[in-house]
Amino acid sequence: MKSVKEVATESKIQDRLKNYPACLELVKYLFADEELQEMQEYSNNVSIRRLGYNDHGPVHMRQVVGNAIKMLNILHEFEIKTSLEQEEIGTFEDSMCAVILAGMMHDLGMAIGRQGHEEMSALLAQPIIDRALNYLFPNDLHKRVIIKSVATEAIIGHMSSRKIHSIEAGILLIADGCDMTKGRARIPMQINTTPRVGDIHKYSANAINRISIHKGERKPIKIDIEMSGDVGFFQIEEVLLSKIDASPAKQFVELFAGVAGQERKCYL
Repeated sequence: MKSVKEVATESKIQDRLKNYPACLELVKYLFADEELQEMQEYSNNVSIRRLGYNDHGPVHMRQVVGNAIKMLNILHEFEIKTSLEQEEIGTFEDSMCAVILAGMMHDLGMAIGRQGHEEMSALLAQPIIDRALNYLFPNDLHKRVIIKSVATEAIIGHMSSRKIHSIEAGILLIADGCDMTKGRARIPMQINTTPRVGDIHKYSANAINRISIHKGERKPIKIDIEMSGDVGFFQIEEVLLSKIDASPAKQFVELFAGVAGQERKCYL
């Protein structure tokens, strides 16, 4: 059974896709896919209980999808084209579909282990991507090929360990980095009391109170982060900032962060 958080996040995602019928149909298909749900939940079990890392399961993957949709919509409002649009090979909605697929499956590889999990995620995702695209575009081989390719690039590139080239993959990379609030660390903080490898990630995430993504003042996308303590700067500087730096979408992002009640630091 899905958690309250999963259901609430799904509702928000569907609400943001009302103007994109293919994308809306895609998320409904993915949210109802029992195999994908089982894979996400098992990935989370390995991540939290076996490895002691933060949430890498169904809530996280849905949150990343929501972040990516929000950022893509902002770029669209500013008439900034995605890579598929720039190359005149696909539409904005095709790009959105690719990012949704990537967001929903980018951490499936955590079911196998942390090292190289992005490549394992891409491998595990292929049958589900094929199934979803055959359902959505049964008579359009062109769309299936380009969307699958961009989605796979975004999955493989979400750890910034591999060079990526599309705006779509770059948005997914940043969207993943933006899911680092204390909610991701809640369960591992409860069940792991002995110091373990990776603890700095859960403690730093636990210091992140709020992350907002909205239209910027100097650049299209503004990311604003409020923390409860300085340990949160680790999450920003070692995780999020490195992902933004590696993203082809970096030029569209401004980043501010600071402890509650103090002046925000401008990173970008």
